[in-house]
Amino acid sequence: MPRKIFVGLNTVRFQHPFDQKALAALNKMPGLPLVLKKVNEYGIDRLLRMQIIGGEFRVTPQNFPKLDGAFAESCEIIDLTPKPELYLFRGTGHIQTNAVGVEKPMVSVNLEAMEWYSHDELLFAFGCEIARIKSKYIAYQQMANVMPLLKNIINSTTFGLGGLAASGIEVALFNWIMMSKFTGDRAGLLACQDINIAITALMKLAGLPSEYLNANTIADFQAQAREFSTITFDNLDQVTKILSFMEYKFPWAVMRTSELLKWVDSGEYDKLMQAENLEYTENTADSEDWQFMSSW
Repeated sequence: MPRKIFVGLNTVRFQHPFDQKALAALNKMPGLPLVLKKVNEYGIDRLLRMQIIGGEFRVTPQNFPKLDGAFAESCEIIDLTPKPELYLFRGTGHIQTNAVGVEKPMVSVNLEAMEWYSHDELLFAFGCEIARIKSKYIAYQQMANVMPLLKNIINSTTFGLGGLAASGIEVALFNWIMMSKFTGDRAGLLACQDINIAITALMKLAGLPSEYLNANTIADFQAQAREFSTITFDNLDQVTKILSFMEYKFPWAVMRTSELLKWVDSGEYDKLMQAENLEYTENTADSEDWQFMSSW
């Protein structure tokens, strides 16, 4: 069966509510404009793009047709135009994907993603990155990547006061990045349009080799994800939350699968699959306070 093409898809239609609220809270942080100013002053966007162009393989239909085909299909399904450039970088021992470039986005995947993912699983992975671009999240993602350097710069130029402010932004930023993964996973599911594919993609992202994927391991993983959904985060103290979400680059595959299954079980995924008007839905997240240390 051909996959649905979401012409005119507005990202608010699949944005996770935790993502909406955490982003609203991040935008209210008083030191955020200073950090963004430093990102622009030091040309972080240009440097990250140069790093990719100067050190990675640009993907074309001729050299890596599997990657190019899956990426083109994902962009078409999620309605991202123009299609960004795609690059392949060296193996790291685990699956990695990335998107950079505020004005001119580009997407990168590593060798493990190309070798370990099937075509349909690549659709899921690319859908996650396309969501970052369509949602205009790239600037904040890049800010997180260089936050350690930015903290030192701000601290040295504001006589120690900026470093303290930047630390507060860092916690809010990493919390939001974790919440934004839930939105990315929803986009990934819209791209591959099969919850079982999304789950195996997340299992591989967590490091499980393909030879261990079978009916039993998948069923047990789903059961673990559903069990995880019963955890009440408010019972965890603030230090635990901070330490957990400072590891924002960790796959958190069980938690992400848990949230994705909730979306499917709620019927909202099926509604979106059947919806005809994809262009607009009201977003009220900005009017609500998001206390990232006591919410979620």
